[in-house]
Amino acid sequence: MNEQWNYTVGVKYSHFGKRGLQQIILSRNTLNNSAHKFENNDESDPSKQLLNYNSREIESKLRLENTSKFGWYKISYGLQYEYVEYTNSTFTRMYLPSGITSINYSSSLPLQKAGGYVQISRALLSDRLVLSSGLRTDINDYSPKMNNSLDQLSPRFSVSYQFIKNWFLNANVGRYFQLPPYTSLGYRDSSNVLVNKKNNLKYISSDHLVVGIEHLRSSNTKISLEGFYKSYRNYPLLIEEQISLANLGSDFGVIGDEPVNSNSTGRSYGAELLIQQSIMNGYYGIVAYTYVRSEFTNGGSNYVPSSWDNRHILSLTGGKQLKKNWEVGVKFRYFSGAPFTPFDQQASARKDVWDVTRTGVPNYNAINTQRLPATHQLDIRIDKKYFLKKTVLNIYLDIQNLYNNKTLLAPYLTVVTDQNGTAVEDPNNSGSYLLKELKNESGTILPSIGMMWEF
Repeated sequence: MNEQWNYTVGVKYSHFGKRGLQQIILSRNTLNNSAHKFENNDESDPSKQLLNYNSREIESKLRLENTSKFGWYKISYGLQYEYVEYTNSTFTRMYLPSGITSINYSSSLPLQKAGGYVQISRALLSDRLVLSSGLRTDINDYSPKMNNSLDQLSPRFSVSYQFIKNWFLNANVGRYFQLPPYTSLGYRDSSNVLVNKKNNLKYISSDHLVVGIEHLRSSNTKISLEGFYKSYRNYPLLIEEQISLANLGSDFGVIGDEPVNSNSTGRSYGAELLIQQSIMNGYYGIVAYTYVRSEFTNGGSNYVPSSWDNRHILSLTGGKQLKKNWEVGVKFRYFSGAPFTPFDQQASARKDVWDVTRTGVPNYNAINTQRLPATHQLDIRIDKKYFLKKTVLNIYLDIQNLYNNKTLLAPYLTVVTDQNGTAVEDPNNSGSYLLKELKNESGTILPSIGMMWEF
């Protein structure tokens, strides 16, 4: 059983002065996760519990921002303070390459984070050339590896040049830092020690380079083509499995709450074509196609496809505004199949393993070596608006996956059972069960009717 809930609240104060805009933003968000699993779903016997996971992330944020103009220059700067309360209570029995192990710990991690930035831009050559440069830094009090602002300096620079009327050459380069997941930061051993603090876990670093060309047509049409390259350093690596966190994705349940270090590197590169038509004669639309490669290392020098290596992504969105305030919109999406990891059949079939995991064990020696087939989906929405006195009533019909396409996901692995539901032993190996794979499909027609009332 899995449960999740969250909320976000905030307040913003804006002051419009003679030279610019000042803002104060105060917000708080909470994410709560819980997961419970029992052998044969028998919750009456505590000794059969396989998983008991409860975590909560509470982030309270204060941001101060200022944007001003001084002559030809536009200057933006800001400061941010954040107080995090992360708690985690975990009991699980799981299979690792070293064998069956039990993890049982509770953790409470208060964390203070701060950051600041400055951005300066100026237009030149009668606004045909726009230059922008900025600098940001982030720190927190988790460890000495993360509280030196010089280690997280993030320079950024961008340029936009109109070399012919309505033709622009754009480029930007920058460095960005991201905190590892709280599950890794807050993981403790049986001695209540923050294991990954000892492992010198660092901020994830990413360098981005984007170059593109853009054309604005008089018919409210925008066409752009961009190429990009991103390199990643200090990405979390699971020490026991020697697998990058980026290569696990979301198919392995709760991930990152175990010993990790910052020894994985990665890269992603590709191109994106965007054609955007603003409303003209009642028609509008967006065509977006992206080719992307995403690869990460598992502690060595060889790159393997990450869980986000979809290769081809196509999105077609369009609509028509009709008479009497009717509107029809459609959206079509196409994705190449994502990579996935096959099962270790031999390890999964072992009785001592299956009785604990009740699912297939991934073959870590063949991480993301198989790929799912491509999938696609068509959505349609019909809106009718009623303009009342000082209010607008919008009634809509939304149908997702109109032609009921089935998306094939990674298969399930389960044991063969007899007529009484008892697992069947492998006749050639008394220490193992017989296994079979089950087809795993997702997708159904999802209609909904809704109403929005705008005051």
